[in-house]
Amino acid sequence: MLLAGPFAEWLHHEWYSAFELKTLVFDDCRKDEEWKIILLDDFTTKLLSSCGKMTDLLAEGITVVENVYKNREPVPTMKAIYLITPTAKSVDGLINDFINKSSSKYKAAYVYFTDFCDDKLFNKMKSSCSKAIRRCKEININFFPYESQVFTLDVPNAFYNCYSPSVEKTNDGVIEQMADQIVTLCATLEENPGVRYRSKPLDNASKLAQLVEKKLENYYKIDDRGQVKGKTHSQLLIIDRGFDPVSTVLHELTFQAMAYDLLPIENDTYKYKTDAANGKEREAILEEDDDLWVKIRHKHIADVLEEIPKLMKEVSSKRKAPEGKLSLGNLAQLMKKMPYFRKQLTKQVVHLNIAEDCMNKFKSNIEKLCKVEQDLALGTDADGQKVKDSMRVLLPVLLNKNHDNYDKIRAILLYIFSTNGTTQENLDKLIQNVQIENDSDMIKNWKYLGVPVVTTSTSQRKSSRRDRSSEETFQLSRWTPVIKDVMEDAIENKLDSKEWPYSSSCPVPWNGSGAVSARNKSKASYLDDRKNSSKLIVFVIGGITYSEMRCAYEVAQAYKSCEVVIGSTHVVTPRRLLDDVKGLTVTKIKDTFSLKNE
Repeated sequence: MLLAGPFAEWLHHEWYSAFELKTLVFDDCRKDEEWKIILLDDFTTKLLSSCGKMTDLLAEGITVVENVYKNREPVPTMKAIYLITPTAKSVDGLINDFINKSSSKYKAAYVYFTDFCDDKLFNKMKSSCSKAIRRCKEININFFPYESQVFTLDVPNAFYNCYSPSVEKTNDGVIEQMADQIVTLCATLEENPGVRYRSKPLDNASKLAQLVEKKLENYYKIDDRGQVKGKTHSQLLIIDRGFDPVSTVLHELTFQAMAYDLLPIENDTYKYKTDAANGKEREAILEEDDDLWVKIRHKHIADVLEEIPKLMKEVSSKRKAPEGKLSLGNLAQLMKKMPYFRKQLTKQVVHLNIAEDCMNKFKSNIEKLCKVEQDLALGTDADGQKVKDSMRVLLPVLLNKNHDNYDKIRAILLYIFSTNGTTQENLDKLIQNVQIENDSDMIKNWKYLGVPVVTTSTSQRKSSRRDRSSEETFQLSRWTPVIKDVMEDAIENKLDSKEWPYSSSCPVPWNGSGAVSARNKSKASYLDDRKNSSKLIVFVIGGITYSEMRCAYEVAQAYKSCEVVIGSTHVVTPRRLLDDVKGLTVTKIKDTFSLKNE
């Protein structure tokens, strides 16, 4: 997966030299004409899969990939690389391979931990198999770059552990493990940022910020050069998921967010057919090295539907295209007859399929929903007139039998968010009349995220938002995620210090106040300045939406003085988040947080 942006300049082909995997692992133990085996655990398997194909390991002298947890046939003539997390389970897997010299599985071990290995585990390994270990290093790669400006910790179960009332709140293990991962991100970006957090409504952000600050201080005290690295011109903002509930349930009409919301895209894989309904099913992966996907994913669906056919016509016009109207059927025939153009047309066909699938869903049910959602979210209609009766706006959605329970619940939530909660009596009537008793926790459990659900008195939501009345937008896409306001205010040094306190006592002055719009600079000057620019890192506890990811790109493009990186425990869609919210009150047998296998 090729990345561009903050993570891109540290990449080598499809490998993270950002993480220095190639330099610190493969080059570190390479010898000409020598093949090795690599042992991975679950975390590092995902890590390598996210940055390239397993077949690419051949170029690095790797001939076999094995799971460190499983029983394996010994290959005593070959050396083994152990790229593993510093956990008891992974270290035990290593020790078992060299339990005694006569039955060692491999000739020698080169051990690379993704993170700091504590003394207890290290000493256990040292006492058990030190003679077999040729090299042992700790490298900071404890997070996943999802896109060029997006990262995740890949720990979706952190949502339950941070917000469920069933979880013991005195146990800060979840927060501490997240802090460790965030520190590796900062180390990878070579930043020691000033750490700030949203002070309300919960204390997860405060706890995490304090831990990150402490761990950053410890990390830079013991760096390889023995120097203490002072604060860099960067900021890390840490936020609880409840800070903007609206953006998590609203129907988005930009291409990526809309597709992941409405279509059954799993693991970034979209399935489609190019011919008739009986045609062969194909798969396409939506990823960074698809330049067309990167170009159009943040555009409004209307613009996408206009742009893709133009691109397809440009390609097909170079050869005699089928007569008649340009359609998927005609393009399929063109691809069969002209292999030279097949590769060029495939991506356009994939994305036109996605766009048409989205529009079919939109026209059947979503279009009417969107107007209601926008009015409820903003408190005004498309003409700027104040919504006087939110319930009157909501009722048509609830009475429409074509809307499923998820869509009705999303609309009810927007109604509740718009009035800062509703009365218990009103909530009970809504749940009963819409017949969503079995899914009522999708609504009620938002209180555990610090979002008002039931209140004794309701009022129109009052929040200070940036004025965007002069910005051009589509009538059904008037809402702007709150995180975009936060990013812009941070860059312009306008965040309220009481609402966004620092976790450090003496933070370096933030230089974002000198931000200049990129629109006023030439492209060459813009790129040169970005090399030495500040960084804004935003981390959301409990999931980020695709619309919030888009905001990071938009803000980075608008301001030349600052690179923007956004991340979270995981990426969410509205349906997935509602399922997670519903599950908060389900008692689980054991702690579901599993950053790595213990």
